[in-house]
Amino acid sequence: MKKTTYKSSGVDINKANAFVRAIKGDVASTIGASVIRRKGAFGGLFALRQGQYKNPVLVSSTDGVGTKLLIAQAMGKHDTIGIDLVAMNVNDILCVGAKPLFFLDYIACGKLKAKVLGDVVRGIAAGCRQSGCSLIGGETAEMPGMYKPDEYDLAGFAVGIVEKNKIVDGSAIRAGDQVIGLPSSGLHSNGFSLARKVLSSAGQKKYAKELLAPTRIYSKEVLGLLEKFSVRGIAHITGGAFYDKLTKILPKGKCFAIDRGGWPVPEIFHIIQKKGKIKDREMYRTFNMGIGMALVLCPKDISAVSSYLRRKRIKHFKIGNVINDRKRRIVI
Repeated sequence: MKKTTYKSSGVDINKANAFVRAIKGDVASTIGASVIRRKGAFGGLFALRQGQYKNPVLVSSTDGVGTKLLIAQAMGKHDTIGIDLVAMNVNDILCVGAKPLFFLDYIACGKLKAKVLGDVVRGIAAGCRQSGCSLIGGETAEMPGMYKPDEYDLAGFAVGIVEKNKIVDGSAIRAGDQVIGLPSSGLHSNGFSLARKVLSSAGQKKYAKELLAPTRIYSKEVLGLLEKFSVRGIAHITGGAFYDKLTKILPKGKCFAIDRGGWPVPEIFHIIQKKGKIKDREMYRTFNMGIGMALVLCPKDISAVSSYLRRKRIKHFKIGNVINDRKRRIVI
């Protein structure tokens, strides 16, 4: 009688161990000086230098990439989806003025396919390098029965740090403040359920390059601005977009007046809107429409901020301002 093993149940531990060894180089490429490496440690170790911070506050975020994964899997392109995973977490951390420190990933799959998941991890490592954080741990779970053999899912967890007196929470926003928008690289990782409903399989294939463009990571831009200027509010334009995510940082009685003509909307959004006959409000509540990160600044700083961004060759747009309004939160 043939004996039942974990491998015969669909989980190959030896294969998983080989995969971990194979990705060591990608993981090592993200490791900074603060990471403590101990053989046999069951958790990632990260040390803050003594005296580096006076009153440090840790900032955490966890997220995935949603149904963008389905398009990546359908197109057989897996080397950038990991960048999306890091970006969705790191960009949120930046919104409170925090510097990203480290990242952990969770990969669940029906069958461990080393080439596919190796590409995924390479993307995660690339995202960590872009954001300046270390990939200090993760988990790859082979779960037959939960996922089909060709399916996998991703989740991530990031931690950053900020001095308590430098937390950015929007409470300092005043009427007259100006809004600077940093352009997105496309849809980023939100709105794909609507995009997939509107675009046929042939359409998704046709526009795969635009749809799968990795989410832009804003670490260098935002941290650079925070070092030189007083930023009153920062919003990562993700699910809920302008109507929910941008307004999240507003104090009571304040409203954003957004100028839709203040920046060029990438063509992919026009295509989706036209094919789906989608109303403007639904578009601006679902998609970033070409603005991935918004920063609220005092009017007196706008000229200096624009000069700084131009010197750094960072595209940016003046997309609106803050007004007093007790009934509305945003006017687009």
